[in-house]
Amino acid sequence: MTDAVEAEDAVKNRYLRAARMLAPCVSYFVERVSFGAVDNGDCVDVFLREGPHKPDVVISLTCMHHVKTGDSIAVQGSFIDEILVEYLPRLPHPWPDDAIGLIDRSSDLPELVRLRIAGPSEVDVVASCLTVYTAMSDDEASLPLAAPGGQRPHVRDLPSDSLTFTRSE
Repeated sequence: MTDAVEAEDAVKNRYLRAARMLAPCVSYFVERVSFGAVDNGDCVDVFLREGPHKPDVVISLTCMHHVKTGDSIAVQGSFIDEILVEYLPRLPHPWPDDAIGLIDRSSDLPELVRLRIAGPSEVDVVASCLTVYTAMSDDEASLPLAAPGGQRPHVRDLPSDSLTFTRSE
């Protein structure tokens, strides 16, 4: 029994961590929402962008059980007022009130996660798995490379795909 409780806690902690990672994205815009198919079911990717000073974020959800989006044209470019990530445990544990009725619950359902992005348009997904990917901001990506030991790259007359690292004094 304790293994099942620990596994449940691990899943719950994973989604709590995702919620913390997504909290700063309230000022972002939904760049696009893409639907697809993977080996074990349907998937949706939600691309978030704020601008060159902040990293782009992709939220990937697989094994979907519920999807609701606003007008597809209105979703693209819609600013974000709220991001909600909720852990939805297996039966007999209760779900949050606003998640009740989204899908029919049964003992066959695994632990699930709900992502709701609210703004002028809404994205609401219940899935079995949620993954958050974060890219470097454009500003970070344009900084010069730093090598181990404090070395900075120095470009000499070399082919364009070569860098020479020299120690900075």
